[in-house]
Amino acid sequence: MNTENTTLTDKQERFCQEYLIDLNATQAAIRAGYSRETANEQGSQNLAKLSIHARIRELKSNRAEQLHLDAFWVLKRLIDISNRAMQVEPVLWFNPETKQMEETGEYRFDSAGAVKATELIGKHIGFFEEHNSQKKPETIIKNTFSLKRRAPLPVRE
Repeated sequence: MNTENTTLTDKQERFCQEYLIDLNATQAAIRAGYSRETANEQGSQNLAKLSIHARIRELKSNRAEQLHLDAFWVLKRLIDISNRAMQVEPVLWFNPETKQMEETGEYRFDSAGAVKATELIGKHIGFFEEHNSQKKPETIIKNTFSLKRRAPLPVRE
C-alpha cells in the first residue's frame, strides 16, 4: 500500500475503490457515502486532490498487474480488433424459392470498429500528438494572418 494512502480518510479511500468500478466520480462519491446533492462537486474535488489521484493510479496499476495487462497487451488487442473489423463478409439474403441463404454479391465490414480501433492505436503510439502542433492557438492565429496577406481571389460574375 502506498504511503500516500495514509493521508486519505476512510471515505476518500472508499471513493477511490468505488471510482474504479465505472470511472464515474459522481456515482463513486454517492457509493462512498457523500450526499447525492453534493456528489458531483465532491467527486470532482476528490479527483483534483493529489493524494486521491495517486491512490487511484496505484489501484489501477495493481489491477493491471494482477490481470497481467500492460500497454503491449492493449495494443495487440487493438490491432486484432482492427484487423477483424476490416475483414469483409458477404451480405446474405434468404431465397424463398431455394429456402437457402445466398450471397447478394455485396460485401460489408465493420467500418466503425475499424476506425475506432485504428484511432486508439494512433493515440497509443502518439501519432496524433506530433501532428497536433499545427492546431496550437498561436499557429492558428499565424495561419489566419498569412491568409489575409494573400491576394484576394478573383470574383466570378
